[in-house]
Amino acid sequence: MPLQTFPESSLEEPITQDSTPIFQRIKDYLVGEIASGRWKEGDLVPSEQALVRQFGVSRMTVNRAVRELTAEQVLTRRQGSGTYVAPQKYQATLVEIRNIADEIRARGRAHRSHLRLLRAEIATDELAAEFELAPGATLYHSIIVHFENDVPIQVEDRWVNPECAPRYLDQDFSAITPNEHLMAAAPLQGASYTIEAQPAPGEVAPMLAIGEGQPCLLLHRRTTSGGRVASVATMWHPGHLTRFTGSV
Repeated sequence: MPLQTFPESSLEEPITQDSTPIFQRIKDYLVGEIASGRWKEGDLVPSEQALVRQFGVSRMTVNRAVRELTAEQVLTRRQGSGTYVAPQKYQATLVEIRNIADEIRARGRAHRSHLRLLRAEIATDELAAEFELAPGATLYHSIIVHFENDVPIQVEDRWVNPECAPRYLDQDFSAITPNEHLMAAAPLQGASYTIEAQPAPGEVAPMLAIGEGQPCLLLHRRTTSGGRVASVATMWHPGHLTRFTGSV
């Protein structure tokens, strides 16, 4: 793989011409190679000595960049072996309801989705109660697998109230996400959610490319709009790739 090089004269100072510290430029380069998919999980990254030669800077500057990326869990060091691309964890924001495609793109990675199911179904008594509807009510049901750089990171199993989003079944969910459509059709009024650790069931595990029974993080979210329950979604995430964050 060809490595990017810089004139030594421009890199001997701690600040570059665009006022970006050199260690940050090194970090950006390393993260960029990972985000582009050229370096994948478990790949050995160039040694600190190689980066010193490539960027024409001191070992201390390179060490800082690598040390910070290790602390941020982007890289992982193995004693006596080298520095590797760490397992990349998908990060989801809980306090703010955000579109998964936007979160992935904000990390400089590619989002795509695969629609597994989209149809109208008769709600079970349990689902009807969660939607505060009469037993036997019709709901819209979708199952979509979301990918980050072609790695499956979420199975979204969503039920939607047709009164809130009457054109839900007409949407092209390869072009937009259910979140994007619902935010337009049924503006968010409120939301509640629970998170729990669960083993991957047999129907979910293959969609996440993990073994049945492997640990998952399960997010169950209920949203309201216009005084009605608009959507109930169960979202499965591979436990080794996911962390949830939030602040108030």
